[in-house]
Amino acid sequence: MNTTISHAERTKTHPNLILGICCLSLLMVAMDVTIVNVALPSIRHDLSASISGLQWVIDAYTMVVASLLMLAGSMADRFGRRRVFQTGMALFMLGSLLCSLAPDIHSLIAFRILQALGATMLNPVAMSIIANTFHEPKARARAIGVWGAVAGVAMALGPVIGGALTESIGWRSIFWVNLPIGAAAMLLAARYIPESKAPHARRVDPIGQVLVFIILATVTYAVIEGPHDGWSSTTIIGLFAAAALALIALLIYEPRRHEPLIDVRFFRSAPFSSATLIAVCSFSAFSGFLFLNALYLQEVRGLSAFQTGLCTLPLALATILCSPFSGRLVGTYGTRPSLLASGTATVVSALMMTQLTATTPLPLLLLTYVIFGIGFGMVNAPITNTAVSGMPKAQAGLAAAVASTSRQIGASLGVALAGTILGAHVHNGFAEASHPFWWLITGGGFTVLLLGWLSNTRWAHDTTRHAAHLLEETAVGAKA
Repeated sequence: MNTTISHAERTKTHPNLILGICCLSLLMVAMDVTIVNVALPSIRHDLSASISGLQWVIDAYTMVVASLLMLAGSMADRFGRRRVFQTGMALFMLGSLLCSLAPDIHSLIAFRILQALGATMLNPVAMSIIANTFHEPKARARAIGVWGAVAGVAMALGPVIGGALTESIGWRSIFWVNLPIGAAAMLLAARYIPESKAPHARRVDPIGQVLVFIILATVTYAVIEGPHDGWSSTTIIGLFAAAALALIALLIYEPRRHEPLIDVRFFRSAPFSSATLIAVCSFSAFSGFLFLNALYLQEVRGLSAFQTGLCTLPLALATILCSPFSGRLVGTYGTRPSLLASGTATVVSALMMTQLTATTPLPLLLLTYVIFGIGFGMVNAPITNTAVSGMPKAQAGLAAAVASTSRQIGASLGVALAGTILGAHVHNGFAEASHPFWWLITGGGFTVLLLGWLSNTRWAHDTTRHAAHLLEETAVGAKA
């Protein structure tokens, strides 16, 4: 009697187990982001790193993820989602191991890039596996709800675990956490996740991919190294010029492709364009906050890494509580209430941070963190909803991928700006040197408020219908 279980039977028998395996990758990757931020002061001391070196530890990772996110999705559709997921897990684990052995800051940055290559093949591919496992709308919605909850838990656990490990064992141990989680996910994926591919995978767009990477790499490098090399130096001016030329080339080249990496017609929809800009503003604020917060609490306030993690907990808890509430609010009333609440909370918290000093009372600081967490927790659901709402179903996945890429671009830009602004004004004292960044985030909060209102007007909805019509016409023409 044959007792071998087919892949189809596994999918039918173990959908929740597949969800759990996918959530392991999310737990690992999401925790890694906040864990590394808490350990930055220790890394700086141990490896004699500069502020720009710390910026690259974060931005080398987010820049690669932002550049390759959509490529990883198309690779998974073409070569098999489980295969790409396992490859990504192996690369992430190898990168984590090498990060823990890094002898200097340059090696650590290089190994973070390897980590990022793996990360691009994990969460987007895991979400695709979930979508292909849960076919019923209610079951899929529940699975996505679990996914969101795990992301919140990872965000809450990351600073605390990272702080405890950094203080008790050392910063290198923060990367060891990924090894048992990754090994478990790889073994379980091999046993329980069936292989799946898209019936018609999108073609790879190598030229578009290279142009996107050039834009992100040159802008990030110029912003981080500008204070050191001089903003008027030939290198920095050349980098900004290269970014501008690459952007122009991308805008000319992509509309000519049948299956472009980025379909620029998406941006004819005012709500879609608003969602991408809101994602950049919100995640710039969040990543910049995490970067400056870890340095401020440890180097200015003299707190330990573990105490820093505990101080970050109110922000994480506020985000966890507000994220599902925002999702329900979007489902009932649309995106405007959530975006207005997010923009307001961001403005209020950023204005409070503009008054930051070395002796700001801790309760007031924690209150600011809570308000900031409310703003960040309210924004994720409307970003995704606004990006995909009204678009053809066949294009919804690509629209969501662009929104995810915008988040990563914002995260990279936030750290670059935070460190650069801090370095330019650090002679005034750390807390005071951060004030210009918080004024910048205040402007970002007002941008979210404006776009939250604008993206829900009748004119905005008309632009979405027009963009969707153009996309559907192309799809029909391609089939014909």
